[in-house]
Amino acid sequence: MFKIQNSKQKNSGQLFFYFAAAILLVILSGCAPEIKEPTRICPGKQSLAESLASLRSFSENASPFRANGRCFMKYYAEGKKHRENFPVKLWVNPPAQICLQGDVAFNPKGIVLGSNEDEFWLVVKPKKISSYWWGKWSDGGCLEEVMISPKAIVEALGIAAVDSDENWSLSNEGVFDVLTKRDGGTETQKIYIYSCDYRIRRIEYFGVDGQAATVTELDRYKEVSKEFFVPTLIKIVNRAEETIEESVSITLWLRSVKSMNFTEKAQRRLFTRPAPHRFKRIFRIIDGEMIEEAQ
Repeated sequence: MFKIQNSKQKNSGQLFFYFAAAILLVILSGCAPEIKEPTRICPGKQSLAESLASLRSFSENASPFRANGRCFMKYYAEGKKHRENFPVKLWVNPPAQICLQGDVAFNPKGIVLGSNEDEFWLVVKPKKISSYWWGKWSDGGCLEEVMISPKAIVEALGIAAVDSDENWSLSNEGVFDVLTKRDGGTETQKIYIYSCDYRIRRIEYFGVDGQAATVTELDRYKEVSKEFFVPTLIKIVNRAEETIEESVSITLWLRSVKSMNFTEKAQRRLFTRPAPHRFKRIFRIIDGEMIEEAQ
């Protein structure tokens, strides 16, 4: 059984989640080289249908892979600015299976983010946080405001298919084709695609105030398999408040990005939600809200 949090509990739970999210994002990054904006100009796609078809073809070519890297992160906790730098491992089995592990405080599974076709989860083991979040896709997905959900990671890696054509429009801005997603007339997301190679270079997620709340920048793509490329530089900037900006820079080592086939045993081990044992707090995500479960 689980109980609905009162506002104080809910705020406390969100603080835990945001702090863990910041640490998790660190996992994806490495000491961040600058992401360079392309300068060569090429003709863009002639229509929205052509642009979406190109992205969908890319996601359909996505193949299983693994990678190692390092993460460099800047975040705020208890009013103070912090920096973290530690190694990460990533396994991806498209379209829905993800496992990301961060080596924190000498624990190779100090932070684990994962998903499969039915569920997603975030596990944080360091004692200061010691929390566990999980949910079912059918219950409304992750806390998208934080943008560290498996869905957001899948979009950064380019293995998520773009949804219905009716929500999108196409424009051109210099070297980029720009796809804009609207909900009831309000912009919710923009995808910047470099016209010369048609790979995603930037994703913006907008808050209720119409400002870009989270921005993901992508660079230095490596070919994993035929017609499937993965960005090895990922930078995520989260503006939690007007005056507070947290960032995570992700570097996946080029030589470590390798195509692989997952056995059934490996899939069970990597992409099955771990049992929530010995955590200070356990939360379930339903319709974007956190509900604390009784232990």
